[in-house]
Amino acid sequence: MAGDLLDTWRSSGLTDAVDHHRTFSSNYRKMARTIAYLRVSTTDQNLEKNKADILHLANDKNLGKVEFMEEKISGKVSWKQRKIGPLLEELKKGDTILLSEFSRLGRSMLECMEIISIAVEKGIKIYTVKDGWQLDNTIQSKVMAMVFSMAVEIERDLISKRTKEALQSIKLSGGQLGRPKGPGKSKLDAFRMEIEALLNNGSSQKFIANRYRVTEPTLCNWMKKNKITKAALSHNNS
Repeated sequence: MAGDLLDTWRSSGLTDAVDHHRTFSSNYRKMARTIAYLRVSTTDQNLEKNKADILHLANDKNLGKVEFMEEKISGKVSWKQRKIGPLLEELKKGDTILLSEFSRLGRSMLECMEIISIAVEKGIKIYTVKDGWQLDNTIQSKVMAMVFSMAVEIERDLISKRTKEALQSIKLSGGQLGRPKGPGKSKLDAFRMEIEALLNNGSSQKFIANRYRVTEPTLCNWMKKNKITKAALSHNNS
């Protein structure tokens, strides 16, 4: 009976179709990558625990082999220039990123939302250990990606608006805008009020350095010399 049924399947081509499906599924699993992204600091005491938790999550989701990518935390480098940037470019639909939590993706909410939005739009799955988040190809995930994308655009617009308002306020109060001319103690000295306003309104040091055509280290050294910090500015305005 079983032999007759097998002969019938062979003659109808069903066994070939089943074998093809198995081969395709097996190859797909081999091709799909699972990356555990760990953004760590020199004082991070939970690295090994995070790795163990991520491996446990991968096992629960039957994700197969996990590649670990560790990256040192930096407050100055854009996410596109860090390891996560090229990783997002090379990963394809069906690949997976594992995280201990969403906040490990970037240094700000804006960065995290931008990375998540791009990943979901590309069909890259994201799973987190903390809170058990799961972003994949479901309708709910696509809606969340759209919301994140909108939030990123809104935040950028708000930063731009705050910057323009700060510059306009300086201009109306008699302050000078633009890059200083001629030699001096520092080219940035004449623009201290403007730089403080920009920092207070959320502009990044990279944006300010580009505006005055100086390097970020030059700006940082000037701020340090003049004892200018975002924390101090926020305290003075409170």
